[in-house]
Amino acid sequence: MFQRDEIWVGLLYGLLLPTAGFLLLYNLFSILEIKGAASGEGFSENFRERTLAIVAIALNLFTLSRFRKFRWERAMRGVVIATSLLAVVWLLLYGVKML
Repeated sequence: MFQRDEIWVGLLYGLLLPTAGFLLLYNLFSILEIKGAASGEGFSENFRERTLAIVAIALNLFTLSRFRKFRWERAMRGVVIATSLLAVVWLLLYGVKML
């Protein structure tokens, strides 16, 4: 972990952690579907992607908690900015389709 209380550090963690989390979870569920242990049938359109994206965005709570422990307020601000941007992107991609 970087030893800097900088906004760019928070932005970096705030964007990379949800991206990695989404890719990991999406591939995990794809493998489970191939093995027959999970199914996407019967759900609404893009249900899995929408849900995994929200879970991935929520992973930033761990980063915020860690930065709060170190009292890195500027890095926390970067995580909040990144989380807000990801939430707006989620709303633009999936929120409009849900109405």
